[in-house]
Amino acid sequence: MLRTGDEYRESIRDGRDVWIDGEKVLDVPSHPAFKPIVDIRARIYDMAHESAHQDAMSYVDEKTDERNCIGFKLPHTQADWQAKREAIKRVMYDVGAVVTRVGDETAGEMWSLYDGQDMLNQVDPRFGANIERHIQRVLETDTFHVSANTDPKGDRSKRPQDQDPDMLLHAVKETDEGIIVRGAKYETAAAYANQAFVKPTIANWGDQELSDYALGFICPMNAPGLKHICRSGFAGRGSPEDYPLSNRADEIDTLLIFDNVLIPWEDVLFYQHTKAATFIRGTLHRYSALAFVERIQHIADLMIGTALHNVRQTGLDSQQAVREKIAQLICYREGIDAHLTAAIATAEPSPNGLLMPNQSFLYTGRVHACSQLPAMMHLARELCGGQICVTPNAADFANPDTLPWLEKFYSVNERWTADDRRRLLAFGRDLLNSDYAGHKVTFQLFAQSPPFAHLNTVYNNFDFEGPLSFVKQAAGLSDAVMG
Repeated sequence: MLRTGDEYRESIRDGRDVWIDGEKVLDVPSHPAFKPIVDIRARIYDMAHESAHQDAMSYVDEKTDERNCIGFKLPHTQADWQAKREAIKRVMYDVGAVVTRVGDETAGEMWSLYDGQDMLNQVDPRFGANIERHIQRVLETDTFHVSANTDPKGDRSKRPQDQDPDMLLHAVKETDEGIIVRGAKYETAAAYANQAFVKPTIANWGDQELSDYALGFICPMNAPGLKHICRSGFAGRGSPEDYPLSNRADEIDTLLIFDNVLIPWEDVLFYQHTKAATFIRGTLHRYSALAFVERIQHIADLMIGTALHNVRQTGLDSQQAVREKIAQLICYREGIDAHLTAAIATAEPSPNGLLMPNQSFLYTGRVHACSQLPAMMHLARELCGGQICVTPNAADFANPDTLPWLEKFYSVNERWTADDRRRLLAFGRDLLNSDYAGHKVTFQLFAQSPPFAHLNTVYNNFDFEGPLSFVKQAAGLSDAVMG
């Protein structure tokens, strides 16, 4: 059943061991660093209960007649995917920011395991049922589920066994109750989520068939022995008037320390078999990439809107050179939308009966969105002009000694007052120039693996048959070249 925002807040008051800025966090929902993003996640829960948003945010399950979250619904039709896109848009517009790790994106990673159940059962039949049960549990309990991927790794020129073995998460012991794991993972949103799907990042296992580093499991964020050490938040570094996004939508990242954490057997999804680990790394973003890339489209919308408001304020929107730059932003945005639209329109059945977006369109869309984002942000900066980095803060606009001068120089015309001008420039600064902005662009580049891995996934999912056959025929090559 659908949760409320307050039920979510209470669910993370569970004794978890969270640290930030050298202090232990006694109450995550009310702590200044976490409260803004916790409030956004709570707002998402509450939206599903409001008449204005309920049909966009939830659906009625045919078997149980209960309302469930649309983001967690297993996709079987193109309409399911369109509904997911609409729900994401509804959230972004409601909260006035782009937030990524709020559950729907990371839940999709579990569906990739669902597709691999037959293969996973072949290597170890103990864990196949766990996958389906956990997917259903997230759906039925509306659990805030995130994903833990990246290890500290240490010296990458060495095998993990040749250095401190904890540099990569691994199993250290088996018990009747489950496996004991040690190591660490980086994870955005872990400190205020309910559970994480933890899996390895190693892609090359060599000729190993079994490895203590090949493990995937579900872990509650208050598990004994689990410690959250979080990066410093952006909220509070400046006033909300001057840094509206930093103070509203910072998604806190966590180093999760697994200090001999017990993972019960019912929460283990695969273990030791490198074939299973390799499979999940190769298919991990089969579904989740769509929700991830959809959010970059909305970042593009924020850049277009900010830049266009600015050039209209200053009377530059009729200049051809300015319109060409706006058009470049539009091409970037529409390119993302076209890839997502095509991926759904040509979606294909998955190995276990779900409907997965066309993988070639989806992954090439991800490369387009991620690789071009830094250049598009710089273009938006140029369109906003130098005032986004030199404008005084809101306190000066409120001070009677400085207000008259700022009103004089920041009032553009009768429609654009000094206060509106200040608000737009502050928003643009936070979107494009601030610590929050720099973190955002780096996150989008690496959150679903690094750029080289994005391109490798494109290579592995492209259908080469057409180009090869075309050239074979056109060049008069023999049939042997297609072998």
